[in-house]
Amino acid sequence: MNGAELVERLRGGQPVMALGIRASRTTDAVRWAKAAGYDTIWIDMEHSTLPVDTVSQLCSCAVDLGLMPWVRVPERDYGTINRVLDGGALGIIIARVESAEQARHAVTATRFPPLGQRSQLATLAYLDFAKLHARELNVRIDRATALEVLIESRAGVEAAEAIAAVEGVDVLALGCNDLSADMGHTGESAHPDVVAACRRVIDAARRHGKVAIVGGMPECEALDGLRRDGAAPFVFAGIDTDVFLNALRQRVEQARAALQPLTF
Repeated sequence: MNGAELVERLRGGQPVMALGIRASRTTDAVRWAKAAGYDTIWIDMEHSTLPVDTVSQLCSCAVDLGLMPWVRVPERDYGTINRVLDGGALGIIIARVESAEQARHAVTATRFPPLGQRSQLATLAYLDFAKLHARELNVRIDRATALEVLIESRAGVEAAEAIAAVEGVDVLALGCNDLSADMGHTGESAHPDVVAACRRVIDAARRHGKVAIVGGMPECEALDGLRRDGAAPFVFAGIDTDVFLNALRQRVEQARAALQPLTF
């Protein structure tokens, strides 16, 4: 699955299961995700120390297995985005976008000319290293690549209409953990004020033909309501750190419960 196919799946209301990766350094994690039935992985460079080389290995493995690989880059740096894309990512996530100008900068880094200024290259693994005319390569890669901008602040919500209007942006995603903190409701991602802000962004995305997703909010009635209002069913079904910790804690509890007290 490539970026365009995933976006169209979400646009059609089909659920997409995503696994976040922050700690895993080998492609085994990607293979486990495939075996478990995930549709996509999103690699979090913002909240990890993952280097570009490791990220590229994870992305390439995902593409080979038919999973769509996203990367949340730690900054809007053109060079980082370009290297991650050349390394195999088919989706870029830009954190804390608060203006149409910032969204356009993301498009510039992610898209080939004429829409953006992604650097030209001769071949890519996604196209089986075929030697194509530059125009054809650019069009095919742009079509396969998705760009998501994260709305994580009151400023981002206020600018949602202008951000949604930027050509080249595919997805507006709400980061409700940061948004709730910025709105004065830290730790309350389903607070009514946060839900109202989410609804405002969802409405802006719909008016401009963009997909909207909600992250950082647990499965609850508020999230169900936002999906009924138009948020796509992109399900953040675990992050590797949480999955590993939960499994380890469960194993320890089971082992302790199984121990019989010694009697003398």
